[in-house]
Amino acid sequence: MFHILLKLFRNHITMPDVSDGQILEALKTVKDPDKGDDIVSLGMVSGVVNRNGNVGFSIEVDAARGAKLEPMRKAAEDAVIAINGVLSVTAVMTAPTATPGAAAQSSSGPAPGQNPAPRAKLLENIGAVIAVASGKGGVGKSTTSVNLALALSQLGHRTGILDADIYGPSLPLMMGITEKPDSPDGKRLSPIEKFGIKCMSIGFMVPADTPMIWRGPMVMGALEQMMGDVDWGNLDVLIVDMPPGTGDAQLTMAQRVALAGAVIVSTPQDLALLDARKGLNMFRRVDVPVLGIIENMSYFLCPHCGERSDIFTHGGARKAAAQMGVDFLGEVPLDMAIREGSDMGRPIVAADPDSDHAKTYRAIAEALWNTLGDGASRPSAPKIIME
Repeated sequence: MFHILLKLFRNHITMPDVSDGQILEALKTVKDPDKGDDIVSLGMVSGVVNRNGNVGFSIEVDAARGAKLEPMRKAAEDAVIAINGVLSVTAVMTAPTATPGAAAQSSSGPAPGQNPAPRAKLLENIGAVIAVASGKGGVGKSTTSVNLALALSQLGHRTGILDADIYGPSLPLMMGITEKPDSPDGKRLSPIEKFGIKCMSIGFMVPADTPMIWRGPMVMGALEQMMGDVDWGNLDVLIVDMPPGTGDAQLTMAQRVALAGAVIVSTPQDLALLDARKGLNMFRRVDVPVLGIIENMSYFLCPHCGERSDIFTHGGARKAAAQMGVDFLGEVPLDMAIREGSDMGRPIVAADPDSDHAKTYRAIAEALWNTLGDGASRPSAPKIIME
């Protein structure tokens, strides 16, 4: 696995320049086991891409040798990642012709027609991994995730939260975390504990204003490391705050983790619910059970006169849940205290646990846990359906 997180941890995103010459010199240490010479001298390396410490290249091999040469591909990645200043490496094996069975094999999966090598599932020590998702941004999914995790902790469950949004991490701000995680052995990171829950985010390791200009394989590599290379310990439940949409991160979670289920967050209006349905159907498509829908920003109570206003209409998520045959877990109002708590790093469930809003989140958490069953068993690994 590419040590993206540890590189960020050690270098704090300030990387020395890496030249193509350095990359090729490193690759000269990798030999073709059948031909006895290095892969550069044999002309097997092509398409070197080197952008801001993110390196990619192709290794051309005979299609029939593809599976056998997987250790060589991995050795090539290891050789380049050892260069000071390299943040990530993607090595792809390609075949010289497009004959049947000669499709490209990459680090992210086998060639068509080949059986993938079995990989251990991630987060095996965690009782239930729950993905909190939305079809679109701006519906308060991250605020819901954080307060839901805190509510589960207050109900007595050992809880963690993983911020899976590589491009727009929000956990550092919402939890008021400014320190960087420790790595006692230089190989694994320790999650940061705050308000009684274990937390991990790519935002702990990069400045808040630094854009993550990474392609999909790098994003998936970082996400896998935040699951596999972090010492989560034995948790009852891990809340995963997913990025909005139905892209790489969602598929990585479905493929690499035996998810206990997904929770969909939506506001009540039709546009948000349309995207929420897409997210719900995506999880169903990859055999991840949908545990329920939460209606966020459900209504607004004026703090001065107490008058209620249904700014985004009301009840749409409940109706959608009934139509799609999933549980409706509850509704959370649009309220300044919830927003201010998130912006100040003091989520409402932690800052004011006796408030009506905190009680609402705990009721949702209890409904969710009851849906899982106490000590919920993990489902079988999901399969990806391709058409």
